[in-house]
Amino acid sequence: MNASILTPTLALIRDTFREAFARRIFWGFFGCSSALLVFLLLVTKIDVRVGGLPSASDIGGAASPEAVYSVLQTQSIIAMVLYYAGTALAVFASAGLVSAMFEPGRIELLLSKPLSRTHLLLGRYLGNVLVVVANILYLIVGSWIIFGLKTGVWGAGFLLSSVFIILNFSVLLAVIVLVGVLWDSSAVAIMVTFALMIITPILAQVASMDQVLGSETSRTIVRVLYQVLPKTSDLGSMVRSTILHQPIESWMPVWTTALFGAVVLALGVRRFSQRTF
Repeated sequence: MNASILTPTLALIRDTFREAFARRIFWGFFGCSSALLVFLLLVTKIDVRVGGLPSASDIGGAASPEAVYSVLQTQSIIAMVLYYAGTALAVFASAGLVSAMFEPGRIELLLSKPLSRTHLLLGRYLGNVLVVVANILYLIVGSWIIFGLKTGVWGAGFLLSSVFIILNFSVLLAVIVLVGVLWDSSAVAIMVTFALMIITPILAQVASMDQVLGSETSRTIVRVLYQVLPKTSDLGSMVRSTILHQPIESWMPVWTTALFGAVVLALGVRRFSQRTF
């Protein structure tokens, strides 16, 4: 990457991290993650003692298929909690970071920098993503190490599941950015994002909904919405499948969700470029 692009981009990322530290957002994430890791450490220790999660040392140094599956099932439950609860927390935190960018005085200072508006907004977006990614990886890798040390099972699927969590958040953050550019409101951004998180799992039941919807028009609307909007529920199912080493039937939810995020982010960049402050 050209130094003229890389240097200001790194500066924007660093500025975002500083703001996350200053607003206690990063430390809030870190504290919640650390508390969960401590809880997981204690619970796993108890479970191994009582036989709930058989460790490799309990069975001659090699985990049985039943023991491995028990560990993977527990990891999938934890990953699903992280997927939904972690994303919700990240949305709350990031909405504040995005809206802060448009505060009077702050936005004028940022726009005074010798950067294009596109570069400025994308740099802040990337910084927000990395703030959350740092905490997600800390929690995922920490949980993986705890399970590995306590049970002797080092399933790579638990680590890989973080990709879907990060993708889901990155797309929702694009929505937050667009709403922030349009209305300068973290509250509206949170409401719109949570509305998506609620409605998309419902739309994922498109086959069942076909049987209860009263007209072909309504069925068509539901199908179109399912195809267009991010596949939050489907990505959650892929998290579980990855951990349990189950085949993923279709990668459509990944690329359609990523495409939705790219389009929404592009709309946010376009609106930001045209807006007067």
